[in-house]
Amino acid sequence: MIITSLRSKIRVVFSITLLLLGALFIFSIKYDHAMIEERNIAQEQAISHYLYAYYLKHGKIDEAYLEAQNVSLITDKGTVVQIERFFKEKGKLKRYAVDTFRLKRIIIINNDRFKLILENKNKVPFPLKRALIFSTVFLLIVLLYLWIMKSFRPLSTLKSQIQTFSKGNLDIECKSDKEDEIAEVANEFDHAVTMIRELLHSRQLFLRAIMHELKTPIAKGRLVSEMLEDEKNKARMHSIFERLNLLIDEFAKIEKITSKNFDLTIKPYKMSDLLEASEDMLMIENPKRFITTRIEQDYSIDVDFELFTLVVKNLLDNAIKYSTDKQITVIIDDNKLKIINKGEALKEPLEHYFKPFHTSKQGLGLGLYIVKSILDIHHMELEYRHEDGENIFTVV
Repeated sequence: MIITSLRSKIRVVFSITLLLLGALFIFSIKYDHAMIEERNIAQEQAISHYLYAYYLKHGKIDEAYLEAQNVSLITDKGTVVQIERFFKEKGKLKRYAVDTFRLKRIIIINNDRFKLILENKNKVPFPLKRALIFSTVFLLIVLLYLWIMKSFRPLSTLKSQIQTFSKGNLDIECKSDKEDEIAEVANEFDHAVTMIRELLHSRQLFLRAIMHELKTPIAKGRLVSEMLEDEKNKARMHSIFERLNLLIDEFAKIEKITSKNFDLTIKPYKMSDLLEASEDMLMIENPKRFITTRIEQDYSIDVDFELFTLVVKNLLDNAIKYSTDKQITVIIDDNKLKIINKGEALKEPLEHYFKPFHTSKQGLGLGLYIVKSILDIHHMELEYRHEDGENIFTVV
C-alpha cells in the first residue's frame, strides 16, 4: 500500500522511531543482564577457589567471607535433598555446578574435601536510571507527535471550507491568527474568497442593472406598439418586444447558472412534455413547421423543469439555425433525446463549442455553453456525431 497522506507519513515516522527506541531499550537491558551474568560467573568461580584454598589452610569454611560476598550456606536437609535431586535430573550434579532453583541461584561445590550448597543472593538490579531516561524520551516523542498532529487541525478546517467553497457557497471565512505555514495558506485563501465574492457581487449588480435598464425601454416600446393602427406592424412590434423581454429573462437565468446562485427543483417529467415546453420557448410561429418529432419510447427523467427546457430549447434553436433546409428531427427513445439536422460537420471538437463566447457568426456563442453548464448540474452528457450529412446531438 502506497502511503500518500502527510498524516500517515508522520505516523509511520513516529511509529518507527518508537519501535527503534523500544528495541534499543530491550537490547540495553539484555546487554546489562549479560554483563552481570558474566560478573556473577566470575565471582562464583572466585568464591569456589577461595573456599577450597581456605579449607586446605584452616580446615573450615570461611562463613564471614561468604556473608561478605552476599552468599549464604544452605543447611536445611530437606532443601538440600530437593536441590540435589533437581541437579541430578538435569545431569548437573558434578564437582561444580550452578543453576536456578525456585528463582534462587544455587551453587554446588563438591570436591574431595567438602560438599557445599550455596545460594547467591546477588540479584540483577532493576535499571531504574535507564528506564527513567527511556521513559522520558518516549514521552517526549509522544508529546512531540501530538503537538505536530494538533498543528494539522487547522488544515482539516481549511479543507472543509474549500469543499464548501467548491459547492458554490462563498459565505465562508477561514482567517487564522497563527503564524505557521498553514495559517498563511488559510489567510491567502480567505483573501482570495473575499476577492471572488466581491467580484461576483459586482458582476451580479452590473448585469442586474443592465437588465433592469433594458426592461424600461422594452416596456415603453410595447406600450407604443399598442398605439399603432396597422395590425400587422403592431403584431410584429409586439412580437419583437416580447422576444426581447424573454431574452432578458433568459439572460437572468444564465447569470444564475454561471454564478451558482440558484436552487434546483428536481421532479420527474415526461421527456415528451419537456420537449413540448421547449418548443413553446422558441418564440417562432408554428414550430411544428420546422420540427418533426418521433416518440419511439417515451420516458420520465428527474430534472429542474426551467433549466432543462432551456437546454432543449437551445439545442432546438441551434439545430434550426444551422440546418441547411431549416428542418430538424427529434427522436425520443431508450432514455435518450436525439436532435438531428442536415448540415456540415462541426469544424472543431464539441468541447470547443462549450466555451463561452466562442467564435459564432450567428450569435454570442453562449448556446452550448449554457447547455453544458445545465447538463453538468444534472450529471448528464451531450454527445455528438456526424453521419450521412446529418448532425446528431444526443442528450444522455
